[in-house]
Amino acid sequence: MTQITVLNHPLIDHKLAILRDKNTPAWYFRKTLVETAALMSWHCFQHLNTETVAIDTPMEAMQAQKLPELSPAIVSILRAGNGMADALATVLPEAGIGHLGMERDAKTHKARAYYAKLPPEIAKRQTILVDPMLATGGSAIMAADQLRSEGVTDIIFLCLVAAPEGVSAFHDAHPDIPIITAALDRQLNENSYILPGLGDAGDRIFNT
Repeated sequence: MTQITVLNHPLIDHKLAILRDKNTPAWYFRKTLVETAALMSWHCFQHLNTETVAIDTPMEAMQAQKLPELSPAIVSILRAGNGMADALATVLPEAGIGHLGMERDAKTHKARAYYAKLPPEIAKRQTILVDPMLATGGSAIMAADQLRSEGVTDIIFLCLVAAPEGVSAFHDAHPDIPIITAALDRQLNENSYILPGLGDAGDRIFNT
């Protein structure tokens, strides 16, 4: 069963209020999104796998925990996921970075794939999939399907805002993938936008 974690943190709540405000300019939206994702990374990275290695400190030998030699991957759902991916990569510079292009049809609200570029040996990497919004779930499901088709078995999904409809759809398709979000909002509107939401994250990031 899908695990969903809604983060409860006063600073994340504060920054999310800035992101939701329609009067927040694009430059400030981008900056705040990166800061919010960096705060969320602490909980996300709790899911990372480590392995025991022998090291020598200046004082003595010891057993320590380190990431696997084949580092985790951070995969952005284009285009809005890039800000979150950049924030996570700042904290985890060892990560391989991948991009999956998913575009929502304005009339049908269905996702279509148009681009894929993933780190080498992706099947052996623990993978964090990022997208600011989990609305209908179509893009996230298609992206997770793509990762599964490449042999990836260990996936975490990180988003800023989720709708119950998207969570339910993602759960039905990928019940074993944990979802980490800053907010679980009320519902989708007739155009499949999240309410209260924050609008189109990609448009607000890139001022388009």
